[in-house]
Amino acid sequence: MTRPAPYGHAAGAGAVPPAPAPAAIDFPTARLLLPTGAPEDDWHAVRRTGAGGSDVPAILGLDSYGGALRVWQDKVGIRRETDARLERSARRGHRLEGLVAEFFAEESGLLVVDAPGTLQHVDHPHWLANPDRLTLRPDDPDAADPGVLECKSRTWRSARSEGWQGDESQDGPALQAHWYLTVTGYRHAYVAGLIDDELVWWRLERDDELCQMLADAVDRFWRDHVLTGIPPKADGSRAAAELLARMWEAAEETAVEVDPVEALILNQRRRELKEQAARLDEDLTEVENRMRQLAGDAEIATVGGKPVFTWKANGQFAHRRFRAAEPELAAEYTHMVPAVDTDRLAADHPKTYRTYRARVLRTPSEG
Repeated sequence: MTRPAPYGHAAGAGAVPPAPAPAAIDFPTARLLLPTGAPEDDWHAVRRTGAGGSDVPAILGLDSYGGALRVWQDKVGIRRETDARLERSARRGHRLEGLVAEFFAEESGLLVVDAPGTLQHVDHPHWLANPDRLTLRPDDPDAADPGVLECKSRTWRSARSEGWQGDESQDGPALQAHWYLTVTGYRHAYVAGLIDDELVWWRLERDDELCQMLADAVDRFWRDHVLTGIPPKADGSRAAAELLARMWEAAEETAVEVDPVEALILNQRRRELKEQAARLDEDLTEVENRMRQLAGDAEIATVGGKPVFTWKANGQFAHRRFRAAEPELAAEYTHMVPAVDTDRLAADHPKTYRTYRARVLRTPSEG
């Protein structure tokens, strides 16, 4: 859920901030729960009481940051280590939000105004929304047909990987926008994305069937996991693996009895997947070796004068091979670096040492 920007927040020097929302704007199915500008602690507390726009794609398994498991941890109050990269990305997006809204207003001709803060559905208290902005037609002085605006910023590289091309909005932002329609009762929304210095945007008409599907998914998640305290099944993301590794501190030499059928199925499936992965890895290596053969001593392979792949000496430096072949030169360019003496740490502080050791999943056949 995006933290609401304060009224009048400018995106940068010379930026024109959106106007505060006129008092005439109302929300057919929502009420104001927490106004913009409320203390940050209040915002975090309110955020835990329901599912917001950014939570919905994660609940549906459409994010790469831990999915429903991450959302569950946030809602039940399990503290987790912050990811500096994600925090920096979130700050960047928040600061560029005003600039995206300004550019969108210029291109669309719509009036873009601040949202009042955190909204709550009148009948479902755990449905929350923090729209980035609201939109009005200039010829609609009574605000009879307002909309919501979801603002995003991307680099060209991330835009390509996330599928920001084409006639339809990318899935994640589109679902966020539709969740805001679900909470507010509005009939349309816009998704605007600033890709480097180019603005792209889409208008989304309310899809009542999609709104109901999102509502059902959120209700199911809230009822089955948040209210019960039972975590959802982990997805296959690396982020979920990292979250699981930090959820519990390993109790040395303890055992837990698990469901025999589920354990058998998971063990078998894991064995099959590891065998498939090994075969695929061998197939991939074969293909890449044939490409290396084609390139020979050339760094660039071309077809019709256009590069089709490269094999350049720009990878990881082979330290061990360098030291073996050039011992004198290696000694000249070797310097001592600070390192933790893990053997001594393990002997003097075994509990602390165990706390920072990675948990490795193995089956008996793997030793």
